[in-house]
Amino acid sequence: MYTCICNAIRECELRKAARQYHGGGAESVYAKLGKRPNCGQCLEEADEVIREERDALIEPAVAA
Repeated sequence: MYTCICNAIRECELRKAARQYHGGGAESVYAKLGKRPNCGQCLEEADEVIREERDALIEPAVAA
């Protein structure tokens, strides 16, 4: 599924980038993908996806 239609960024690509690039929100992750927000309608959902992925990285470390 596409998270950002304007840039054709799929949710799976966004999740992978969120795991690789640990700083910033959607706009920072988009920049790491060589993109930038156009209409901005995707940013709230993108930030949520990024937060989910980063939280998932932290949970196993906390449980250990």
